[in-house]
Amino acid sequence: MTPKKVAFLFPGQGAQYKGMGLDIYTQFASARQVFDRADELLGFSLSQLIFEGPEQDLLQTKNSQVAIFVTSMALLAVLRERHPDLLPLICAGLSLGEYTALCAAGKISFEDCLMLVRARGLFMQEASEKYPGGLSVVLGLDLEQVEAAIAPFINSVWIANVNCPKQVVISGTHAALEKAAVALKEAGAKRVLPLEVSGAFHSGLMKEAQDKLMQKIHQVTLIDTPVQVVMNVKGEFVQSLSEMRKNLISQVASPTFWEKSIRLIDQVPLDFYLEIGPGKTLVGMNKKIGTVAASYNLEKREDFDKLETLLLTGIA
Repeated sequence: MTPKKVAFLFPGQGAQYKGMGLDIYTQFASARQVFDRADELLGFSLSQLIFEGPEQDLLQTKNSQVAIFVTSMALLAVLRERHPDLLPLICAGLSLGEYTALCAAGKISFEDCLMLVRARGLFMQEASEKYPGGLSVVLGLDLEQVEAAIAPFINSVWIANVNCPKQVVISGTHAALEKAAVALKEAGAKRVLPLEVSGAFHSGLMKEAQDKLMQKIHQVTLIDTPVQVVMNVKGEFVQSLSEMRKNLISQVASPTFWEKSIRLIDQVPLDFYLEIGPGKTLVGMNKKIGTVAASYNLEKREDFDKLETLLLTGIA
């Protein structure tokens, strides 16, 4: 069989839910090994928190980020076991998912990445508690229109994510976000919806978290591999390991350009995209972006069976 040209995509914070990954944990030893190794390294039962909750604890940034990373890596372990020849040509991840993408691409070890993600979540939660804020998704305006509408709120509202056409996420203090929502609706936004997150991610309010994480990122070992990676901060392919470090550091307090990243990947002839992790957010965004290649997701046991059928029939 001719090797498939596939882009692996990994979701970010917000995709978590109680019970994610439980079916593959119970059915695949390869998945169990990932969860068990994470529990061992972290010194507490993350897997129990993921599978049983309480959900309010899982939603905490210090837990949700590492939980999504481990669940995604467990799904990847099952994929590698069942389809060892299905290797990624390109890896990319949204925000937190960028760490999973680098790990999947072999740029960083699972152990190092786990501890880096844990530190990232802890530092971002600390910053969120010290500088309260949130995120809101703006629907119906393009980036330039959103930038113009929030211009009066400099240093209190920032562009956080440019996800797909007419969908921009803004970040800032709660009071400033409320005022910005009024300005955005006056500018023609169809809806401005607060997101269920605990902090003003990808904004100037995360600067302290960024500074703390910088030391950890500089200490970790990165590895050169042939798998290509597209990173959030510029929405570009990044080959240099030093540039990868810079991007990981900047990303904490800078916007993510996901739509630009996907449009760039879509210029490469691909057989399909594969979102690996909880939820189908990135598959949905790909549809809105209008990617040339089809998109599938791996989240549960039945998704592996569907993928197998697609590969056998030649659809994927």
